[in-house]
Amino acid sequence: MNLSFLDNQLCDIQETIAAGKRLTFEQGIKLFQTNDLIGLGRLADSFKRKKHGNNVFYVHNQHINYTNLCKNQCKFCAFSKKMDSSDGYTFSMDHIIQEIKKRQDEPIQEIHIVGGINPDLPFSYYIDLLKTIRSLRPHATLKAFTAAEIHHIAQISGFSLIDTLAKLKDAGLSMIPGGGAEILSQRIHEALFPNKIDGNSWLQVMETIHESGLISNATMLYGHIETIEERLWHLIKLRDLQDKTHGFSAFIPLSFHPKNTKLSSIPQTTAYDDLKTIAVSRLMLDNFEHIKAYWIMLTEKLAQIALHFGADDLDGTIVEEKISHTAGATSAIGMKKEDLIYLIQSANLTPVERNAFYQPVNSI
Repeated sequence: MNLSFLDNQLCDIQETIAAGKRLTFEQGIKLFQTNDLIGLGRLADSFKRKKHGNNVFYVHNQHINYTNLCKNQCKFCAFSKKMDSSDGYTFSMDHIIQEIKKRQDEPIQEIHIVGGINPDLPFSYYIDLLKTIRSLRPHATLKAFTAAEIHHIAQISGFSLIDTLAKLKDAGLSMIPGGGAEILSQRIHEALFPNKIDGNSWLQVMETIHESGLISNATMLYGHIETIEERLWHLIKLRDLQDKTHGFSAFIPLSFHPKNTKLSSIPQTTAYDDLKTIAVSRLMLDNFEHIKAYWIMLTEKLAQIALHFGADDLDGTIVEEKISHTAGATSAIGMKKEDLIYLIQSANLTPVERNAFYQPVNSI
């Protein structure tokens, strides 16, 4: 189907896509530079519909942020606390049990487990954490530990990275979230998160994760000091690794929230930029099956619009998210399944409940 555009450059890009060819870096720049936002959205929506039709996915999930103590102290993070902070916490196994039992009666498909890089925690803590949750939720997928956390856990375990992953899998780990990528740029790494693993290390850890048989998501934190060119190189590096491993499930663009961070003077991203970034991501990442409109960061209403700009997934019920809200997110800390369904249906789309691996659980 040929679409009409206000920006003629989008016509050329449509022809490239129609011919089954991959978009180049230069074409990605044109996508970010276009003022034809609606045309860009229609192009991304058309690409998405060829993959998923009218379907939009969501999951019944729960977040566990097991510690906010972190040695890295990244400048964009409002969640982490210094090791000697009176506001710091680390959940005991008894507390973990309480958090899981709070929602024991809900049909949760996925438990998302991430935290700070806390050097006081031994390797056994991470094993116990997984085993404890798996004992209470044997049928839920444990999606745990960013690549940065996995790197740290391997360092303290005394085992190689691949052997560490094997032990985590034995304890219940089934999938890896996509956090910690930020922007895959050495300039950004040195300026904003010099104590965390850099972009090359993140990619190497993810490659090993995929080689171990685990799938993961991928993210991009945008809207701080990065350039459009750095965003595009980030997407292309992810695309290249996906060509090699086929281990990424979904891509999640994460809009930067500056409140309570060391970058609080930076204005929050606009809806225009958020929608454009989602659309460009959908078009550039041709080998990714899914693009998320992460409603926690976008707000519920903008995430709904993003479903017509290339996104096919709203994430899930989430309760209780802490990381984005400490940085000023104004969305709810969680959403009822019925509300997710309403957002999707009122956008004239079809809700499909999924598990962590995008297998339908229930659809209406």
